[in-house]
Amino acid sequence: MSTITIYIIGHVPHTGEANGLPTMSADDLKKLNKDKKLVKKLAKKYDAFLASDSIIRQIPRILGPGLNKAGKFPTPLTHSDNMMAKIDEVRSTIKFQMKKVSFYCNRVLSFL
Repeated sequence: MSTITIYIIGHVPHTGEANGLPTMSADDLKKLNKDKKLVKKLAKKYDAFLASDSIIRQIPRILGPGLNKAGKFPTPLTHSDNMMAKIDEVRSTIKFQMKKVSFYCNRVLSFL
């Protein structure tokens, strides 16, 4: 099994189907109340997030930009999705970010 830790944010059908994965409802999200330290701690603790499609629109408003800044904005989870298949898909996806590197080209002149 993969060592990627996944956190489920969603409604009762999704949180009930989570099979032992940590979950959080919309009401639990509101308890974080844009507390930057708690959101950052949550983002550090888990590698990926899945969220119900109806809640995903509310996440930036409730949590602030913390998850997005960490590069861990939740993957949408619709009611028709098979949760275990979606979890396997997230675990098999590799995210990477290329660093912005500036290259300067200078013309080299040689005088003979």
